[in-house]
Amino acid sequence: KILCQKLPDDVAEFLSNTIEALPDNVKESLSTLSCFGASVSSSFVKTLERALGKTLLDSMGAAVAEGLLDKIDDHYRFSHDRIQEAAYNLMNILDRCNYHFSYGMALAPLEDEEDDFIFTAVT
Repeated sequence: KILCQKLPDDVAEFLSNTIEALPDNVKESLSTLSCFGASVSSSFVKTLERALGKTLLDSMGAAVAEGLLDKIDDHYRFSHDRIQEAAYNLMNILDRCNYHFSYGMALAPLEDEEDDFIFTAVT
C-alpha cells in the first residue's frame, strides 16, 4: 500500500500537503503560532487567544496528535523547524505582513502584563 502512494520529492511540499489536509481551525492555529517562533508557552497562547479573539488551544491537540507539535510541560513547540516553515508558508507573503502587524498591535497593550509576551511578539 505504501509503495502505491505518490509522495512528493520535497520534504517541504510533503509537510505543506500534510498541514493542508488538516481541518481549517488546526491550520489557522499552526499558521498563527508559526509567526511567534519555534516554541510558545501555554500562557502566551492564552494571552494571544484573548488579544486576537481566536481559539487556538482547542485545535492544538490535533496538531500534537498528528506529530506536528510537541507539548512539553507548559510549552508547545513545532516538532521540526521545517514544520514551522511549512505552516508559515501557508500564508501568502502579503497576508504575513498584515498578520504580523495585527498580532503586534493586539499584543502591544498587554506589555504591562508580561514583558516576555512583547519580546515574543517582536522576535
